[in-house]
Amino acid sequence: MATINYLTRVEFDFGAVSRAPVFAAELGITTPLVVTDRGLVEAGLTDALLPLFNPAPTLFDDTPSNPTEDAVLAAFEGYQANQCDGIVAFGGGSSIDLAKGVRLLTGHPPPLAQYAAIEGGVAKINGGICPLVAIPTTAGTGSEVGRAAVLTMADGRKLGVLSPHMLPSLSICDPELTLGLGPGLTAATGMDALSHCLETFMAAAINPPAEAIALDGLRRGFPALPRAVADGGDRDARWAMMMASMEGAMAFQKGLGAIHSLTHPMGALKGLNLHHGTLNAILAPPVLRFNQPAIGEKWTTLSDILGGEPDQVIAALNTRIGIPSGLAALGVSEDQLDEVAEAATRDHCHATNPRVATVPEYRAILAEAF
Repeated sequence: MATINYLTRVEFDFGAVSRAPVFAAELGITTPLVVTDRGLVEAGLTDALLPLFNPAPTLFDDTPSNPTEDAVLAAFEGYQANQCDGIVAFGGGSSIDLAKGVRLLTGHPPPLAQYAAIEGGVAKINGGICPLVAIPTTAGTGSEVGRAAVLTMADGRKLGVLSPHMLPSLSICDPELTLGLGPGLTAATGMDALSHCLETFMAAAINPPAEAIALDGLRRGFPALPRAVADGGDRDARWAMMMASMEGAMAFQKGLGAIHSLTHPMGALKGLNLHHGTLNAILAPPVLRFNQPAIGEKWTTLSDILGGEPDQVIAALNTRIGIPSGLAALGVSEDQLDEVAEAATRDHCHATNPRVATVPEYRAILAEAF
């Protein structure tokens, strides 16, 4: 079993989830709140975790696919009512981000919007919060090693809450938990991971270690993703995708960019409930084209790894793994694009894109992806 200390502690191996109570106890967690979603409960995946704890933990399984402040408050009520002393997040990025929101409330008063990065919230967050164990069941967001939670606030805005204090205390990455993931979700979450690697490498900040990690994630994930989509039981591909997902998030401490500046407000569009990874996949080719003039030799580096022009290769990969053809196929209407383009300029990822976009430029990217 690999024990990795980079930003936070990670236990990475097939079967690592079986030691979750031991790892939780090391952090002083004896009465955990487990945050997950109903789909995982109904699929029986939580059976790999819940019976391990004695006594049985408090369960919150009402995580929405795009986590909301209302859901965070509901989960926090359960935490308080059952006198929990820590949190175990079990699921995809939505469950882990929701758990981070609950954790924040264990030491900070609501509302959550005041802690958003664009509201100057970073300085308001301190370390007086409960321990958190994060256990991903998808290979995509990398939220288990991320310092951010992306939440839809009570006012409808989808905002990032960022702080080093938001990093999980410990992460358990068990590729075994992803073996039953269907091809559609494997594709969408996998493209989320690859988009993190791509955007971090292109981001303007100087951080060679982060770039090296991002490129390693891309080298592992790019060939593994179509294999994992084609054969969900391919253990080597699942291991590689979970590692690529973790590395993408380790690297995006450097900053993301225009893909995420656009997908964050798109994920908040009412009535659509759009999947973040699918949006990242669709927007990656036009953002790559937009960034090409600003990234110099990095374009050649990406071309060497991907085996062709990056925008064209990613577009072909999207088609191969079944990503929808464009935003229109997801139900997005043209009259929503102006709103998204304007909101993208206020997103916390906007400033770290290598070529900072204007509202008309964001609107043009969306038109290409439509």
